[in-house]
Amino acid sequence: MHTVVVGTTGVTARDVLAVARGGARVELSDEALAALAAAREIVDALAAKPDPVYGVSTGFGALATRHISPDLRARLQRNIVRSHAAGMGPRVEREVVRALMFLRLKTVCSGRTGVRPEVARTMADVLNAGITPVVHEYGSLGCSGDLAPLSHCALALLGEGDAEGPDGTVRPAGELLAEHGIRPVELREKEGLALLNGTDGMLGMLVMALADLDRLFTSVDITAALTLEALLGTDRVLAPELHDVRPHPGQAASAANMLAVLKGSGLTGHHQDDAPRVQDAYSVRCAPQVAGAGRDTLAHARLVADRELAAAVDNPVVLPDGRVESNGNFHGAPVAYVLDFLAIAAADLGSIAERRTDRLLDKNRSHGLPPFLADDPGVDSGLMIAQYTQAALVSEMKRLAVPASADSIPSSAMQEDHVSMGWSAARKLRTAVDHLTRVLAVELYAAARALELREGLLPAPASRAVLAAVREAGVEGAGPDRFLAPDLAAAEAFVRDGRLVAAAETVTGPLM
Repeated sequence: MHTVVVGTTGVTARDVLAVARGGARVELSDEALAALAAAREIVDALAAKPDPVYGVSTGFGALATRHISPDLRARLQRNIVRSHAAGMGPRVEREVVRALMFLRLKTVCSGRTGVRPEVARTMADVLNAGITPVVHEYGSLGCSGDLAPLSHCALALLGEGDAEGPDGTVRPAGELLAEHGIRPVELREKEGLALLNGTDGMLGMLVMALADLDRLFTSVDITAALTLEALLGTDRVLAPELHDVRPHPGQAASAANMLAVLKGSGLTGHHQDDAPRVQDAYSVRCAPQVAGAGRDTLAHARLVADRELAAAVDNPVVLPDGRVESNGNFHGAPVAYVLDFLAIAAADLGSIAERRTDRLLDKNRSHGLPPFLADDPGVDSGLMIAQYTQAALVSEMKRLAVPASADSIPSSAMQEDHVSMGWSAARKLRTAVDHLTRVLAVELYAAARALELREGLLPAPASRAVLAAVREAGVEGAGPDRFLAPDLAAAEAFVRDGRLVAAAETVTGPLM
């Protein structure tokens, strides 16, 4: 099994995906263990002094004015975990929780938190055992980071609360730890707080959304190319010299992808009844501009994610010179903004794909295709309601594009009087990404049927490869009306697992 080694300088997106989705093992580097021990010495020295230090010998948040005596500090750290594990609603996905735990471990191993090495080892042991704490949908305001979700993870380290075992069964966390020979941790000064203060949930969901959207941005170029071809559109608008005039890198990449898919097409440039079109509709002609803007948004989001993956987010933080200083680095605004940006881009991609699909189904705009791509229009409804489903998904994506990060609600007796709502931004982005996958599946389904109905005209080799692969995947072709949901589900799986991109690339080579 693949192993990810966590050091002091952060982790990569590939590491997060390997642990969250691939079940990779986690190991701590010698450098990380040394940094943990050194930082702990600083915290122990401060704990022995009479002066109050936030998180070490004081209460938390609005209760930070109380100095806590040494005999109550272990109880204080245990209590913050228990009291902050206050999430509600349905469980979040296993991959999200694993990313959350792994990224908190990443910060702990930076040597900036003051957590003892044995706590970090226990975090790694829980991940490696496949134990996944139960984390709920609601509870995080994104400042001070993802407190409630992280608290549920920390609670499992104490042997309390519920967790899912490697067999998928939810049981008391203490039982699962015992079965795997993991001793529950007994928290000391600052450790409870250090396990809770971070943007790890929203960052983990950002990293996974970036991976999913990277595949979907290539997929949307392929489905847009198939639709252009099925509508007998022109590929002249994809010429590189046109996109050099407006040098957005994402736009150029999308246009190049579409051009590669359409190379050798016998449909582009043909016109119904020999009536040439000067221009195609915006949803076809401007596909690279819209998808390209999304690609550039994705690039910005990846830059933010990479910075955050290299960061040590905690409050207070242990500095190299021995100071332990309060700060605001746990605020989720940098991550929350890009999560919202991506939801906007996803909604617009879904919107333009739906318009292309509708054009394929409208006999007045499809340039010779039958109404709704039906076998016997009037007796058969064809793909009429498939487009309804697609439109419903797009409509919800537009609602999901309303930014969560523009909201804030005061908490903790006005101590935390401005919050990021980054967790909420991440949750709705996950839904938007799922919906975009389905929207593209409907466009693919319609475009494939439309291409097969263009008798006597040969699609591009890459298009033919996609058609063959999608039919092999169980998505049936044109014909009389049938139960459509299974076809749409198969098309969705074909897009989601990357087979659409892989099929096109058998002809085009690697797409961008």
